[in-house]
Amino acid sequence: MMYSLNILGSEWIIIIFVALLALLGTNKLPEVTRRLGKAVGEYNKTRAEIQSQLSGITNANINVTNPVQNERQKLEFMAKSLGIDFASKTDDELRKMIAEKMSANTDPKDRE
Repeated sequence: MMYSLNILGSEWIIIIFVALLALLGTNKLPEVTRRLGKAVGEYNKTRAEIQSQLSGITNANINVTNPVQNERQKLEFMAKSLGIDFASKTDDELRKMIAEKMSANTDPKDRE
């Protein structure tokens, strides 16, 4: 015959508590729970401190000035940074010129 235990979640807590009580005794149990509480408190404190440091690092490195609002501004910005005159060019002409300039600036070894 096979016997199986049908023990649910809350019953496990009671079993663990009784086992701890039997192992540690009534005198040591408050001390152990106090230490456990301090350890959990230190863990939460350290976790919060690390999270605040990480959020400070990620936000500090972002330095965006004058965000680009539309496709034309993006193209003009790229053309300007590549030294392309964008004054009387259409968007398609700019895209083509930017692509040509960028492919000309790459190392010939990378294109093979």
